[in-house]
Amino acid sequence: MKLFPFFSALLFATVAENAWSSDGPTKSQREEAAPTGKLRVGVVSAPAQSAFFVVKDAGSEPRGVTVDLGKELARQLGVPVEFFVVSSSGELVDAMSSAALDVAFMPIDAERRERVDFGPTYFIIESTYIVRAGSAIKNLRDVDHPNVRVIGIANTATIRAAGRWLKNTTIVAVRSVGEATEMLRADAADAFALTHDALPALAARLPGSRILNGSFLQTGIAIAVAKNRPNALAYATAFMEDAKASGMVRRAFDDAGLKDLVVAPPSVQ
Repeated sequence: MKLFPFFSALLFATVAENAWSSDGPTKSQREEAAPTGKLRVGVVSAPAQSAFFVVKDAGSEPRGVTVDLGKELARQLGVPVEFFVVSSSGELVDAMSSAALDVAFMPIDAERRERVDFGPTYFIIESTYIVRAGSAIKNLRDVDHPNVRVIGIANTATIRAAGRWLKNTTIVAVRSVGEATEMLRADAADAFALTHDALPALAARLPGSRILNGSFLQTGIAIAVAKNRPNALAYATAFMEDAKASGMVRRAFDDAGLKDLVVAPPSVQ
């Protein structure tokens, strides 16, 4: 049994290597990855960039880590790219399940594995809470009390994990990071569940707010493709491993101003 992880990793790496070719993708890989002739990439917008969130100003193209990765994947596939900007990772899953998207990058959880296929992780996230200015909440335990108003983004891995963790209060779903930010600012919520890497920029917009130490969820952000596209998954897997090994992910983090973030090691799923 102890040898199983080694052989699983070896098999995973072999599949990825076989999917990758200096001559470019095969016809079946390109057709599965971009069946409409263009690569439709889903990204999630927020007020500030993170390893997952992008920013999009009115009239401009989205900018961020997942945009850089999506553009490079399309370039290597040899097809145009089209970005669909949404407010939450849950919307990405719905769009991929309806075949409106070809690829996205999102946090992994068990529910999502039933609806999309994941390739390798490029970043490990930890989720915690940011609490409003003036809050008496000091730690994670303090959040789980009656009358504490907890919010999270609808249909995400973070809100599902927080819902399992909270026993004495409930978490209410909101549509976006922007909506949550305004609720904290207006004293309409006490704590907002989100990933650690996304919170410093948010805290800077909320004077007096605090990010709680610790976490209630640890998972990876990974490349994902629509179900039943094995050739596309093999190519996406190889692409993501190469993106980590070549420094592409590192450059995307740096270009987004995220120099302190650490790229996930090889073959992490």
